[in-house]
Amino acid sequence: MAESKDTGQLDLQDRAALRRVTSFSTELQDITEVEYRQIQLERVVLAGVWTSGSWELAERSLQELARLAETAGSTVLDGVIQRRDNPDPSTYLGSGKAQELRNIVSETGADTVIIDGELSPAQLIHLEDVVKVKVVDRTWLILDIFAKHAKSREGKTQVSLAQMQYMLPRLRGWGDALSRQAASGGNLGIGTRGPGETKLETDRRRIHDQMTRLRKDLKDMARSRDIQRNSRRKSHIASVAIAGYTNAGKSSLLNRLTGAGVLVDDSLFATLDPTVRKSQTPTGRNITLSDTVGFVRHLPHQLIDAFKSTLEEVSDSDLIVHVVDGSDPDPLEQFNSVREVLQEIKADNIPEIIAVNKCDRIDDEIMGNLKRIFPEAIFVSAHSGLGIDDLLKAIDDRLPDPSVEMMLTIPYSRGDLLAKVHEDGKVLQTEHNDIGTQIHAFVPAELAH
Repeated sequence: MAESKDTGQLDLQDRAALRRVTSFSTELQDITEVEYRQIQLERVVLAGVWTSGSWELAERSLQELARLAETAGSTVLDGVIQRRDNPDPSTYLGSGKAQELRNIVSETGADTVIIDGELSPAQLIHLEDVVKVKVVDRTWLILDIFAKHAKSREGKTQVSLAQMQYMLPRLRGWGDALSRQAASGGNLGIGTRGPGETKLETDRRRIHDQMTRLRKDLKDMARSRDIQRNSRRKSHIASVAIAGYTNAGKSSLLNRLTGAGVLVDDSLFATLDPTVRKSQTPTGRNITLSDTVGFVRHLPHQLIDAFKSTLEEVSDSDLIVHVVDGSDPDPLEQFNSVREVLQEIKADNIPEIIAVNKCDRIDDEIMGNLKRIFPEAIFVSAHSGLGIDDLLKAIDDRLPDPSVEMMLTIPYSRGDLLAKVHEDGKVLQTEHNDIGTQIHAFVPAELAH
């Protein structure tokens, strides 16, 4: 494949061709035909358009799409990328390349095409007309995974609202797709969880009515969440949000920091409902640690809007621990993707600690590169406990001080008051004398008075 090392641009013939991405097959091995039919996984082909950047970046994007597809329960049969300056406004790939994709679908026996991007309603309809199977884009795939993993009433409501926001302008396209699938007796699979096919076939007025009801329900749930947050604030407990790219190890880190039994699942978006746990810093200060939904490149705006109350666990926190997967091939890209979402939810001005996780999986050369990329980071392993003490100390140091600075002597008979200062304040220095404990600390105004 001819490519200029100086510019990274492909020759014209190569730019116009669909390029196969290797190592994509997740075809099941050593099973009988009967067993395979019983599994009923979707058989998918992935397709992306490469408009800028390096080939490696485009390939990594499609590899991430493959992981998303597998998380949704699909078997990935093939993956292709086309070089174009811009996606085709009609079929995303262009008519000729869409037909080539149709041939690949026929060769592999795929029943679904997943596009590494967001399709307009017209692109969805036109591409399905060419490839003759269901087409799903990246946005809907992510929404589908969220629907699969939502457990709480709030989480399910948030996902339902996000799916409906996405569906509304695409009613005709999705209705046609579902009709074709149903007529052929196929398994509907990806994109039919959550609101499902019945809602896709309702008219716009009914969907608008349903969205209004869901928004009202979410507002009521957000009010309850606000009460919980305000209660924690009145208790003078500082809040620390654990944020990061999906599967960076946030839940494992929360478990390591608190000893909590939070679900740890090696899959994308295993955590949707925020988990809040109490903990203490090395100086004895009470804090809450919250594990939040994982971020991803091009996180659908529908999800950011629908998950507003959940994401406020991040935007209302006193400190963010930004977890980076040190074993990922491109941790900086993941880091920047998370930063974009933090900016969108107006959390980019909150103090931040970068915690590079999974350091037990990387060699010295990669560790050196990571230290150059993230010179102020704390390097940890949630699995082995490496660096956890350093992270707890950094949390202690970076948390905002309570409002009143005091130097006082607490009698030995008031051990309860000394414990309260440690729990709610930040103790800088202690010294024992004949009458009690002399202490230099920052404490909340209510405790000072």
